[in-house]
Amino acid sequence: MLKEFKDFIMRGNVVDLAVGVIIGGAFGAIVNSLVADIITPILLQPALEAAGAEDIAAWKPGGLLVGKFIASLISFVVIAFVLFLIIKGMNTAMRKQEAKPVAPVPPSAEIQLLTEIRDLLRK
Repeated sequence: MLKEFKDFIMRGNVVDLAVGVIIGGAFGAIVNSLVADIITPILLQPALEAAGAEDIAAWKPGGLLVGKFIASLISFVVIAFVLFLIIKGMNTAMRKQEAKPVAPVPPSAEIQLLTEIRDLLRK
């Protein structure tokens, strides 16, 4: 049962799906950071300035949060690189497992006997 589970997990479709989900989550963090930390302050700044100085003081966005956005980009790159290393290791292990030479199956006793008879008849 454990071998069947390992074979199931190591199939390409399951690994591809897992990588897609992980990369999708990390990319979602980049998009969320872009919207919340870069685009929203740019769009809201003129509206708050038009409303008055008191509203700006209450909002206190701290300006553009470029550092947060860059941190999410770095996090994405690190996650992608770690996944690359994991998949590369899995592929190497799978190639080594496939490359093992399979010992030829010896012919049955019946086949051996028939081969000997054939060789004797040739002589």
